Amino acid sequence: MFEAHDIREWRGYPVRGADGGKIGELEAVYVDTRTDVPAFATVKAGVPGRKRLLFVPLTGASVSPEHLTVAYDKGVVKGAPSIDTDGELASEEEPAVFGHYELAYEPGAAGERRLARR
Repeated sequence: MFEAHDIREWRGYPVRGADGGKIGELEAVYVDTRTDVPAFATVKAGVPGRKRLLFVPLTGASVSPEHLTVAYDKGVVKGAPSIDTDGELASEEEPAVFGHYELAYEPGAAGERRLARR
C-alpha cells in the first residue's frame, strides 16, 4: 500500500507492467473515497498526438529507483478504460474501471463516487 503523499511524488515516472513491459508515465493518483487510500493511478500512454490516460489499480504495485511496477501485464492495462489527457472520469464509468480488473465495485452508501483524484 502507498501513502498518498509518497506515490504523488512519482508523477512522470515510467510505469511498467508485471511482465516488464513499459506502459507509460504515471499521471495522477485516485484514492478510494471511503478510506482515502490510493487505489488507482492513471498512466499516460499512446503515441504523440493521441495520448490517453489508462486506469490501473495500485494494489500490489511496487516502486524501484527508476519506475513503478503494477501488478498487471502491459496488455491488460492497455485494454483498460481510459479518458482523454484533459478528461475526467465520469461517475457512471467507475464500475467499468473496477470491472476491467475483476475488482468488486461498491459506490458509497448514498451513491457517491468511489474514486477521487488527488
